[in-house]
Amino acid sequence: MNHKELGTTGISIPEVGIGTWNYQAGPGPLRHGLEAGALFVDTAESYGTEEVVGQAIAGIRPSIFVATKVSPEHFRKADLIRSAETSLRKMKIEAIDLFQLHQPNPSIPIEEPLEAMTGLVDAGKVRFLGVSNFSVRQLREAQKASTKYPIASNQVRYSIIDRTIEKELLPYCQANKVTVIAYSPLGRGMDRIRDCDPEGIIGSIAQKIGKTAPQVVLNWCLCQEGVVVIPKGNSTAHILENCGASGWRLGEEELQELGAKIQFRQRTKLDALLRECTPHSVLKLGLNLLRFLPPGLRRRIT
Repeated sequence: MNHKELGTTGISIPEVGIGTWNYQAGPGPLRHGLEAGALFVDTAESYGTEEVVGQAIAGIRPSIFVATKVSPEHFRKADLIRSAETSLRKMKIEAIDLFQLHQPNPSIPIEEPLEAMTGLVDAGKVRFLGVSNFSVRQLREAQKASTKYPIASNQVRYSIIDRTIEKELLPYCQANKVTVIAYSPLGRGMDRIRDCDPEGIIGSIAQKIGKTAPQVVLNWCLCQEGVVVIPKGNSTAHILENCGASGWRLGEEELQELGAKIQFRQRTKLDALLRECTPHSVLKLGLNLLRFLPPGLRRRIT
């Protein structure tokens, strides 16, 4: 497993971690992934998976990099500290390696949660600070407010079919040594990836180099400077397959071919606003209904 530096912290983390959003398979597959080298697991208080993460890392905690996130409704100082303590208790650990603000909360000044997080670092309960789903403007504000400890990472959606962050956010993070933790690096499933690959180029490349299609898709992300990925897998087989995306690199010819033939999208600010304002239950229902649409239409709206 290859590693990349986390921000400017001087420590390296596995470039393929394990995401646990909507994870339902229990501690066993997670443990197998950790033992395969994906010693970086990401969770959040809102996922409901912190306890299973704690079970998976029991007995091997010193070698695991654990990241979790605090929900925006808990950004008030007392609430944030309480959330961190709850996360520590659920995972049965003494310190969180990377504590992240899950998404912006414009109703609470950014200085308040970052002051609380700074206190947690000072107390030895958190090692590094990160954010998630922050724009360039919001990230700058967080960096300005976090005067004692740097913002090490920004966890955002990024994949071979959704390259929205390449407009502004990825170049900014690369220039300022903020690690991009890519969630949904396999889109929302390989069926969505195939919608955007009408010529089947991913499968052709995978066959040529002796890798699987998901491994090619993940490795494409890893070829980008300062990017690590946290794909989810609900089985041991899928998690181990994801781990196989590291330790090698696509060649320049393959990267150019993928860049030219994959029909990716870059979301507009209006797209982001609509998603932010849409209730989660409605958004989830809409995503479930997408599978009944023709591939061409799915590609334009997912």
